[in-house]
Amino acid sequence: MALEQFRAPALPVPSAEYDQRQQTDLIRALRIYFNWLDSLTPNQAQSYRAQNFYGGLFSGEGYGLIQPYIGASDSTDQYASGNNTPTIVSWNTLTSGYGWVLNPPGVATASYAGVYKITYSLQFANSDNTIHDATVWLRVNGADASNSATIFSINARKSVGDPAYLAVYSEVVFEVQVGDTIALYWATDKTATSGGTTGLYIHHEPIQTSPYSRPAIPSAIGSISLLSAFPTPNVTGVSGSGVLGTVSVTTS
Repeated sequence: MALEQFRAPALPVPSAEYDQRQQTDLIRALRIYFNWLDSLTPNQAQSYRAQNFYGGLFSGEGYGLIQPYIGASDSTDQYASGNNTPTIVSWNTLTSGYGWVLNPPGVATASYAGVYKITYSLQFANSDNTIHDATVWLRVNGADASNSATIFSINARKSVGDPAYLAVYSEVVFEVQVGDTIALYWATDKTATSGGTTGLYIHHEPIQTSPYSRPAIPSAIGSISLLSAFPTPNVTGVSGSGVLGTVSVTTS
């Protein structure tokens, strides 16, 4: 590690013959330098360069830190594959991101391991004349994430051709390793079909200019942000002697 504003002192040039004063000056310079190393002075340097930092505390504004995140939305109406049928939530627009790859129709792949939080809002619409439920949950690597489901009840339509709307919101904390994939899924007891059967669907609208101007309404909008890296596990009780082949260690 290099401390940008911390430098070794200039040492006296040795004389051709032994000189007690020169030796005294050398020892004094070295003593001052090592006293600095033993004190907090290096930790008060203006900047550092290092490959890794372990432990300790950070203070300050934190400006300039880059952490993995992703923001995305979708600009289409979304319909379930059938009644009571899990269906992936689509995301066709990457707003911004770092450390995540968005793959169609709505799978995000992690480039960095850690503990993350996904927050999402889905614009549900009910074109049926009866209240219906929608359930949304998270899948990691294709498997349902435990305790990630939320159920929402969307009121019956206001009138024929005038659906009831409800923007549903939730968030889930989850863990991933490098290369893991995540996706949101939803299901409903009564799904609408495009231009046909009434029921629930995830609704979008384009930019509006009349009777007033407003942005587009995405059918889905959400983000994933890093909460924490994994704590470094401590491995104890592992020992061996002689020639070892493969040793498997399970940490917790």
